[in-house]
Amino acid sequence: MRWLVAFISGVGFAVGLAVGGMLDPHRVLGFLDVLGRWDPTLAFVMAGAWAVNAIAYRVTMRRSLPRFGAAFALPPSRGVDRRLLVGSALFGVGWALSGYCPGPALTNLATGSWTAIGFVVAMAAGMSVGQLSRPR
Repeated sequence: MRWLVAFISGVGFAVGLAVGGMLDPHRVLGFLDVLGRWDPTLAFVMAGAWAVNAIAYRVTMRRSLPRFGAAFALPPSRGVDRRLLVGSALFGVGWALSGYCPGPALTNLATGSWTAIGFVVAMAAGMSVGQLSRPR
């Protein structure tokens, strides 16, 4: 049952990305080009996603246990550290250079896009380097 819920959630996420135009790296780059030909449409997509998530989070956290698990798997709050800043900077640079972030890039793999494939390979390499550089 958990796999079915995860699959349905993933399909819903992919459809939302497609409907919102976030699978098109040119549209994303237009959104990030605030000093040029700025395309604000993704701001509405992000605001809608934030609103849905904020409501779902509040409703979910009222429960003592998740519906499909033994406990909620929330990361501990550690504040801002070097690792967070470096990761955020790498995410932003990758997004600005390619127009992809992880969700749309993985979804675009289904189209056979070479730019998406290249992004995912680079992302996996970066994640591997990040794991290797973690203190043990």
